Amino acid sequence: MAGFRSLAVQVRDASNDRALRRHSLRRCLERFAPYGHRATWWHLCDRHGIGPEDRGCDPLRLVAALEELEDARGVWLAYERQFAERRRREKHVGVRTPEWAWSGAAVVPCADPGVRPEGALGEVLRRLVRALEAEEPGTGCPVCGEAVLRWPAGAGRGPVCGGCGIVVPPPALAGALDEGVVGAAGRAA
Repeated sequence: MAGFRSLAVQVRDASNDRALRRHSLRRCLERFAPYGHRATWWHLCDRHGIGPEDRGCDPLRLVAALEELEDARGVWLAYERQFAERRRREKHVGVRTPEWAWSGAAVVPCADPGVRPEGALGEVLRRLVRALEAEEPGTGCPVCGEAVLRWPAGAGRGPVCGGCGIVVPPPALAGALDEGVVGAAGRAA
């Protein structure tokens, strides 16, 4: 099973045919897809002019999409390393339960793959990391700043931003959730 970096090499390899290069980019999303697989693929397609079903798309567009994905992955891996180091320090002083841990590949999942944050993946993740590292959690979406969050039926993962469509991570809203505040159109936790 190829890793992200090996797949990235295949996307960049000009000796590979276009279909293989596209397939390799799609497989990169099996390793890292911040919005979830489909939402991240649609995001990259929209931003880089790739037809979602186009097997012969322009290799330069594929590489540009890969570079955006690599930038976001770099942001996230740096955060994970910092989080792991902080957890080691906390465990050393007796804090045994983290306030929150990631589960699954989608680090900032979109409730609807067709509704995603604006801007590059790396910038979206930088905003999220800033919110997660903030002293005080916010009361709105850490990505777009939308104040109104909604709790769709069966949304066990958390409130969904009415602006950019992400499922807002619990630590970014801990204070608001503790107080039962989620915005005018939301419901209290």
